[in-house]
Amino acid sequence: MLRTDESEPIASREELVFQRCLWCGTPAYRRSFCRACGSTAFQRERSAGAGGLVRRVGQVPQSTWLVAMDEGFTVVCQVTANAPAVVAVGARVRVVRADASPGQGHPLVELTYRATSSERRP
Repeated sequence: MLRTDESEPIASREELVFQRCLWCGTPAYRRSFCRACGSTAFQRERSAGAGGLVRRVGQVPQSTWLVAMDEGFTVVCQVTANAPAVVAVGARVRVVRADASPGQGHPLVELTYRATSSERRP
């Protein structure tokens, strides 16, 4: 399980924890240094768990997607409980399991609603 601070309780399975650079404020997910300024100083924050699908990663049966979270960072996630044809770029998702078990590797998200043609990214 993820901890945001020693004094805070352990985050639940549904909470996604990300990093924010203490120098420039850039959000990131599991990085060893800031992609904007190169700093290694981060603070952990809890994500609201909402985002949008950006791009499919890998083959269709796995339904693995790059997700742009509302806080400004991106993360590779597994989309669950949906036929592959329903999942589309621009669809909104929410985190249902943030802690990836060893060997699974990616947080699990589900669609909150299907993207319309005007919401899909080019």
